[in-house]
Amino acid sequence: MNTVYAGVFPIAPTPFDDHGDIDIEGQKRVIDFMIDAGVNGICILANYSEQFSLTDAEREQLTAVMLQHISGRVPVIVTTSHFSTRVATERSKRAQEAGADMVMLMPPYHGATIQADATGVLNFFRSVAGAISIPIMIQDAPVSGTALSADFLALLAREIEQIRYFKIEVPGAAGKLRELIRLAGSTIDGPFDGEESITLMPDLDAGATGTMPSAMIPDVLRRVMDHARAGHRDKAIALYERHLPMINFENRQCGLRATKVLMREGGIIASDATRHPLAPLHPSTRAGLIELAHRFNPLILNWAR
Repeated sequence: MNTVYAGVFPIAPTPFDDHGDIDIEGQKRVIDFMIDAGVNGICILANYSEQFSLTDAEREQLTAVMLQHISGRVPVIVTTSHFSTRVATERSKRAQEAGADMVMLMPPYHGATIQADATGVLNFFRSVAGAISIPIMIQDAPVSGTALSADFLALLAREIEQIRYFKIEVPGAAGKLRELIRLAGSTIDGPFDGEESITLMPDLDAGATGTMPSAMIPDVLRRVMDHARAGHRDKAIALYERHLPMINFENRQCGLRATKVLMREGGIIASDATRHPLAPLHPSTRAGLIELAHRFNPLILNWAR
């Protein structure tokens, strides 16, 4: 709890083979690429890891494999979201026991209408915090459909010691980050943004100290963050804006499939398959992504060569 985490913590994708089975050796190469790219940490089993397509047994297998393979080289955040307080608490305990440095959870939800009220959300996070001693990051994302005001997030930070980090990836993220920082002050260590870092510059201006993008261009985003944290805002903006077409294409056209397509193109993984019912990219969209990426020649296309 004394370590403050900041910088670039990308989400590790989960590679599958063409039959839909987990590619363990590919998963290890994914991790090695991310570490060589200079990330400040790694988040596993998040939505961009296709956690919603994994069985509980696969989650446990991947947690063990990745934490063992990372072996302390960088901090690791394990996503332990679940609607059930009991399941989320048990997942978080097992993540800590496996060596996680932090857990990340969305508020409990199941579809558009099955959600917890404010008291339920508060007690949900209290239960998780009572079972672990590592920090908790709350993921504030549209996918949950649960409104979490800046006031309520600040309350959670004041009420629950382990809640020190927030990943804000909702419309108007910069404004919400600014308000959360104003309200919560020193009770939080890490205001992060997400959503592929598509709003990174205004979020940094608002006070964000970390970002949780995909693993598509983590080396570039690490340099952007380093410039920003060193006070070189103009350099950060110039580097970020130069690569913004890739981030925009990922965010608006591809989603989580972009990283896998480029990892396959670069030879990091053997297949860019996702599990049904998530469909592969349309061939034209896939070709457009690859063509765009080759114009930028990012590390993801060259690391395995």
